[in-house]
Amino acid sequence: MSEVATESRTNAAEYTVSEISGALKRTVEDTFGNVRVRGEISGYRGPHSSGHAYFSLKDDRARIEAVVWKGTMSRLKFRPEEGMEVIATGKLTTYPGSSKYQIVIDNLEPAGAGALMALLEERKRRLAAEGLFDDHRKQLLPFMPLVIGVVTSPTGAVIRDIIHRIKDRFPLHVLVWPVRVQGETSGAEVAAAVNGFNELPEEGSFRRPDLLIVARGGGSLEDLWGFNDEALIRAVAASHIPVISAVGHETDWTLIDLAADRRAPTPTGAAELAVPVKAELEATLANLGARLRGAVSRMIDRRSQAVRAAARALPTPDQLLALPRRRFDEATSRLGRALTVTTERKRARLSAVRLSPATLSRRIAETRRHLDRDMLRANAALRSLVRERHIRFDRTRARLSPEPLARRQEACRLQVASLERRGALAVGRRLERARTQLSQADRLMATLSHKAVLARGFALVRDADGAVLKRAAEISAGAALSIEFADGTANAVATSGDAKPRPAAKPVSKVKEPGNQGSLF
Repeated sequence: MSEVATESRTNAAEYTVSEISGALKRTVEDTFGNVRVRGEISGYRGPHSSGHAYFSLKDDRARIEAVVWKGTMSRLKFRPEEGMEVIATGKLTTYPGSSKYQIVIDNLEPAGAGALMALLEERKRRLAAEGLFDDHRKQLLPFMPLVIGVVTSPTGAVIRDIIHRIKDRFPLHVLVWPVRVQGETSGAEVAAAVNGFNELPEEGSFRRPDLLIVARGGGSLEDLWGFNDEALIRAVAASHIPVISAVGHETDWTLIDLAADRRAPTPTGAAELAVPVKAELEATLANLGARLRGAVSRMIDRRSQAVRAAARALPTPDQLLALPRRRFDEATSRLGRALTVTTERKRARLSAVRLSPATLSRRIAETRRHLDRDMLRANAALRSLVRERHIRFDRTRARLSPEPLARRQEACRLQVASLERRGALAVGRRLERARTQLSQADRLMATLSHKAVLARGFALVRDADGAVLKRAAEISAGAALSIEFADGTANAVATSGDAKPRPAAKPVSKVKEPGNQGSLF
């Protein structure tokens, strides 16, 4: 019964996967043994290491894989290029290993630029006309950035390569803005990342980067199409932060490469452009420091030699003072004779003058006339000055009024009242702070005072001289003691002790409590 249940209930023939794949391959090759296909080349990366070339032909609705064998590549009249629209002649076949069909091309003819390439060229011309690709808009890269922002996929090998390269050359802080680097939304996400980095504050935990790297691995024209987005190009051109474009391989190009401040052939090359090599900088600084020290030493030596040479050329103090000293000596020798001659001349002139009362009267009268004339002039000048001062006083009095003085007095009065109130408040606050400090000092003194210890049941023992006794070994038998308690002081005599007895200052009463045999009392 079970054997009947497991038998097939249909008469259809069974095929293996290989049989179906082989049948489809023969059917496709027999039906499309020689076809001409018009399409746009996509994903072309040149011949493989084997010499074969693999790419795709596409239009606006479909895509077909294509292969050109090594022998056919050598016979082609032109080399295929990415985005070129061609007419391919060949046959269709299938690849059983992946259940795909492809065209094996025997001949290629150019048919013009593809749709995507035409759109790209038109967009490139329009944005270039706006000046977004001009060299004068491009910014210089910082020589030693502190923070680098990277816009790329967080899961790809690109970010690991960039971080690893930066870490090897010059470790610094890297901010990663995760985006999708392929698909319809990739362009908008990258543009938002560039604008977001530019809106970060210049200071803070997440400060604005000093340099941006927009990176992605290689791919076909369709894969990299997001980096031709017009919004992204405008965001990169308007960025206040210098941007390095590292999209695709060295043979790939997108519009962001033209708008960016620098283009790197690979993401690793972008990291090398972004930061210098720390070890080389340290070596350069050490070399420059050594050269500077040597230059300073040589300069000091040259200046010292110049000073010594100049000192040898300078005259000695005796040589400098020789001529002035000689002139001084000659003037000294002439001075005595000149005084004698001058005295004789003055004496001769004085003896030649004849003095008489009439001469003196004339001189006095002449002097009086001069004084009278000067007095008249002084009186006239004084009257003129008084008139002028009266006129100026009248003008000034006319301009003056009591209102400004009253306003000034009222302002001063208000200022004095304000100062009095502030002074009273300041004195009150000062007194309050003093009271608080005094209270705190009193509490601290009470805390640190030995009175608090005595209040807890302890006692302070002093000898007859008033010295504090800290050990029993310091007490001798018969010594006079003074014991201070919290509420007063009591005198006592030691009945036993290890120290030698000392003479007491005065006799004291003996105090001995019952039950304290062998104690100090």
